[in-house]
Amino acid sequence: MKTYYLTAFNKNGETLLNESFEASNDDNAKHTGEQKLTSQNLLDNSYRCVSPSGKLILFHP
Repeated sequence: MKTYYLTAFNKNGETLLNESFEASNDDNAKHTGEQKLTSQNLLDNSYRCVSPSGKLILFHP
């Protein structure tokens, strides 16, 4: 399992979500990140999900 990092911000730059989670691969991490953002109603905000190697898995400006 790899550790991925998910962060969401509001328009003022305030951090709304900043957490790590484990997933077996990038596809699973993308799915998990989308679920977390949906459950917390954050899909309309800026967000990013980053792999352990620094690769952007999810991004919304």
